[in-house]
Amino acid sequence: MKVRVPWDNIYIRLGYREQSTRMDETTREETEKSIAYALSFINMRGAGRRVSLSEKGDDRVSLATADVFVSRNLSKYVGDCREVLVMGATAGELIMEAIRQDIDADNLTRGSILDAVASEMTDGALDWMCDYFNYQLKRENKKVSRSRYSAGYGDLGLEHQQTMFKMLRLDQIGLSITDSHMLIPEKSVTAIARIMDV
Repeated sequence: MKVRVPWDNIYIRLGYREQSTRMDETTREETEKSIAYALSFINMRGAGRRVSLSEKGDDRVSLATADVFVSRNLSKYVGDCREVLVMGATAGELIMEAIRQDIDADNLTRGSILDAVASEMTDGALDWMCDYFNYQLKRENKKVSRSRYSAGYGDLGLEHQQTMFKMLRLDQIGLSITDSHMLIPEKSVTAIARIMDV
């Protein structure tokens, strides 16, 4: 995946605000050098799958795969949609190793920049996948919602990440999942997005 670098979002995550934060030229150059350094370690990979809904209740969403997500909030989010896009993405293990090395060496400033870049690039990968599926969905007069819902947010338990992991076969793109349902490498995400009629 060739994900566009979300420069503005990276700076916002680092705490910079265009109207209120002053940054001298030396600091900006060092920051951009660190961002470029981070990008050299990132290897974006992802998987996405369109899945039809078989049933929707007040507190659950049942998929055609026979998987069930128990969540009142997700049910409200899905609304009257008949299909969802399930996605997963990772920035890879190399960037995590680079972050750990900076932290171990007390290079906390660059480590925090690397962390911000990895987080924003991973989120950007989900945007990339939405755009990719939107291109295919055009001929069906459908589109993917820009909003997303992830396991571990609201009342959608983190255990549902295990379901998405299996559904997307994320092990095939180098991910693993712990007994507590956390993805490895750390800069990895899963999400559900609505597929709507245009």
